[in-house]
Amino acid sequence: MTIDHENLLNSILASLDRIEYINPDDIPNIDLYMDQVTTFMDSRLSSTSRYPGEDKILTKTMINNYAKNDLLPPPVKKKYSKEHILMLIFIYYYKGVLSINDIQTLLKPVSDRFFQQSEGYRLEDVYREAFGLGKQQLEQLKRDVVDKFRMSEASYEDAPEEDRDFLRKFAFICSLSYDVYVKKLIIEKMIDDLAARQSAQKEQREQEEKARRKEAKKKDSTQ
Repeated sequence: MTIDHENLLNSILASLDRIEYINPDDIPNIDLYMDQVTTFMDSRLSSTSRYPGEDKILTKTMINNYAKNDLLPPPVKKKYSKEHILMLIFIYYYKGVLSINDIQTLLKPVSDRFFQQSEGYRLEDVYREAFGLGKQQLEQLKRDVVDKFRMSEASYEDAPEEDRDFLRKFAFICSLSYDVYVKKLIIEKMIDDLAARQSAQKEQREQEEKARRKEAKKKDSTQ
């Protein structure tokens, strides 16, 4: 492996170490206005963007669209709580991989069950556990990146020397892309299963409510 390639690999690994996790303790405990929310998100997640300083992590339009699409509970008197921030962080990470519909399927049960919880198991607990799992996987992910990089460096031995560098980078990108593709298929399959279960539960509740109303109407008619 050449020095240039070693530098590239080290740069990639260093970029993984710079992936920032927003600790819930760093999120203000006071409700924030829209501008304060976007400023906070930009200040904490700009290092994860492709073009720091140019890309907007979050805009007012994005937040309004998330609320319209039922991804985010509406603000209270134009103010957003700590729970809103946690939901926005989830959305930020998912939107690069999943469709809006898939994000809604995944997050709505979380929002419905834990958003308003002030006691017991709260949204903050869900967030800490989920991102804690991600941090635990970082070292394993780095080893996987190194393995894929070394495999790509051993490829295209018979290619013209002037093309070899490009083709090996191409192989590395293909290997990473295939990994993302397979994992995305798994995620989508799991979300489809969640959607089917949610639909079945909704249908069951509607049938139970219909039966309850029918029984109540029957009782009224006999009185």
